[in-house]
Amino acid sequence: MIYATAFYAGLKPDPLLKVSEWADEYRVLSQTASSEPGRWRTERTPYLKEIMDSLSPSSPIEKVIFMKGAQIGGTEAGNNWIGYIVDQTPGPMLVVQPTVEMGKRWSKGRFAPLIDSTPCLKDKVKDPRSRDSGNTVQSKEFPGGIVVITGANSSVGLRSMPVKYLFLDEIDAYPGDSGGEGDPVLLSIARTNTFTRRKIFLVSTPTVHGISRIEKEFEASDKRYFFVPCPHCNHYQVLKWTQVKWEDKDSRTAHYVCIECNGKIENHQKTEMLSRGEWRVTNETKGGKIAGFHISSLYSPVGWYSWSQAVEDFQHAKENEQLLKVWINTTLGETWVDKGEVPDWRHLFERRESYTIGTVPKGEVVLTA
Repeated sequence: MIYATAFYAGLKPDPLLKVSEWADEYRVLSQTASSEPGRWRTERTPYLKEIMDSLSPSSPIEKVIFMKGAQIGGTEAGNNWIGYIVDQTPGPMLVVQPTVEMGKRWSKGRFAPLIDSTPCLKDKVKDPRSRDSGNTVQSKEFPGGIVVITGANSSVGLRSMPVKYLFLDEIDAYPGDSGGEGDPVLLSIARTNTFTRRKIFLVSTPTVHGISRIEKEFEASDKRYFFVPCPHCNHYQVLKWTQVKWEDKDSRTAHYVCIECNGKIENHQKTEMLSRGEWRVTNETKGGKIAGFHISSLYSPVGWYSWSQAVEDFQHAKENEQLLKVWINTTLGETWVDKGEVPDWRHLFERRESYTIGTVPKGEVVLTA
């Protein structure tokens, strides 16, 4: 009965609020799940606004890809979307973590605090300890909808019901096959096929180039990057690790150098830069219903992850391949390229032979190029 109710609730008119607006109005961060408890403020992480609003019913975007570094707030963006669904656009939703056990931990450590700390949600999702709640750790009912929480390693959980909303978290940690039934991402997305106005959110830090699921999804999207202005010359640019500089081995001297004016930018100036930042599409041919966002930890707000910390972590990791791999994945939000993996042109280039210009090699008749 709950599935039928959730299905028909999805036919209701769209709310006026967007996800970011709902979060600013109603979301409260708990002390148990956040380093900054209290009212949610999108202005703290301005780059999350467009991502969240792309998940709103008013947006034509159907599939949102978020390839990111750590300390960016991606998990909370997903939590805001879930809270919005429960309060504003109820319907059936599936949340997939890498494993069933991680799904249970997410339910207790993320979902429960989200509900308990936000008054408008607490009245709608009953405590699972209540005798008539109908709720368990992995299944949360609310008026007009349900959230089912499972793991990518459970094929049963991935084919349990049709859903309008799908949240695939940390997809690069998913197994290659789910219980012998195929790719867990594809199995999950198949659950949304009966809904014409579905919303799918895929989030992850990347892993290895050529294997990374989130990289593959991002490359198939419109590839948006967050451009921020230089506080000196106002030139908009994507923050790159090559522009982070420091003196000798002193990470405390870390700063950013503008690619246009070579101006020195201090970490504390990020606040103003982020507030004026904007997402720009870099792959126009993939425009439509799939929006891809990439951002590194270099954008992390002041007070979270600083450029000095990034330098310190890099210095610690640079001599160890495994540590460096983790640093590239989690700080730069980029895939690791194995040493043996080089582009096709490089293989051809390395097979070149030296000949004097105009000389026809032995055994050949005509030199054409």
